[in-house]
Amino acid sequence: MRCHSGAMEHTIPTLGAGREPGRPFDPAPELTGAPGPISRYVFPDGHRGWLVTGFDLARAVLADPRFSSRKELMRHHPTIDYGDIEVPPAPPGEFLLMDEPQHGRYRGLLAGRFTARRMRLLTERVEQITTEHLDAMEQAGPPADLLTAFARPVPAVVICELLGVPYADRGSFQSQVESFMNGETSDEDLFAAYTATQQYLAELVAAKRAHPTDDVLSELTGSDLTDEELRGMSLLLLAAGLDTTANMIALGTFALLRDPAQADALRTDPALVDPAVEELLRYLSVARTFLRTTLEDVELGGRTIGAGTTVIVSYHAANRDPARFTDPHRLDLARREGGHLAFGHGLHLCLGAQLARVEMRVAFPALLRRFPTLRLAVPDGEVPLRPETADIFGVRSLPVTWDG
Repeated sequence: MRCHSGAMEHTIPTLGAGREPGRPFDPAPELTGAPGPISRYVFPDGHRGWLVTGFDLARAVLADPRFSSRKELMRHHPTIDYGDIEVPPAPPGEFLLMDEPQHGRYRGLLAGRFTARRMRLLTERVEQITTEHLDAMEQAGPPADLLTAFARPVPAVVICELLGVPYADRGSFQSQVESFMNGETSDEDLFAAYTATQQYLAELVAAKRAHPTDDVLSELTGSDLTDEELRGMSLLLLAAGLDTTANMIALGTFALLRDPAQADALRTDPALVDPAVEELLRYLSVARTFLRTTLEDVELGGRTIGAGTTVIVSYHAANRDPARFTDPHRLDLARREGGHLAFGHGLHLCLGAQLARVEMRVAFPALLRRFPTLRLAVPDGEVPLRPETADIFGVRSLPVTWDG
């Protein structure tokens, strides 16, 4: 099949084929081996869409309002066939899957509460939380699962404090959230965990309305948002601020432990922290793909993308585009080529980007300095990764040890 410009259409067969052995952080070969920045992709339900892997085209899609984020216009999933189930619009408050003006209304209410300045002011508290969990790791002694001992609880405590989740509720609340985010829960258990989380958030919203405290959710109760909208926004903040950062910390540590020279450099050179975080974000790209659907015919990369066509934007492949990054498959903490797409681009740029940066800038050097002999407790090929169908790339556990 040929596109209108006469070039042969390349079709990528699947996004679920996995990575090459020994290269756990690299995109699947069919992504990096595509002959151009845009390829055909056939969804499991037979829909003929497109897959964008080039950096410049990915930015173009993400910045173009003709590519809609509305949930009800999307195909169900890039790798799972959900049959003829009709996709409903996004619930109130979950503005990631909305277009303007609904998206702007919700985002505008949150934007002032997630500024770079305000997130920097959280640094001292993030340092305290980080130290507490490192103390607990040290006291328990080696070995440890870094995901459950450190990488997940640090951002979990931060997001719970931002939402005002009472301390006594945090353990069960975090467990519920993890159950429907890990990509491995059965459909029955996932529904139960999701329902329980929604119920808890409804009760939390009611409590904040009755007795506001010093947190983002309490501040939002003073707006014109309904209880249902507040619940939806809270769920979105959880999804955006917990699972992604937890897996960035775990995977970032995994990547650093496979490259001891760079880990040592980060441990000893404070000036390397900021570029190291940006490079790990680019290199790992844990939020691997996002979907958009065309509202009208759009010309993109020499192709005509017909109205109603779903386009997959591969952040992971775009952040490894050799046309944008020198030697893109090499982790280089001193890299100065900024502008990655790990947080997206355009109107839907991740609202929690600055918070995630603060958490990683604190977590990585603190961990490496506290445990200078930190290393994997199993061969790197035995570190269990999340399945390819999971929305967020990550590990199921990260066994580590150190000299006690």
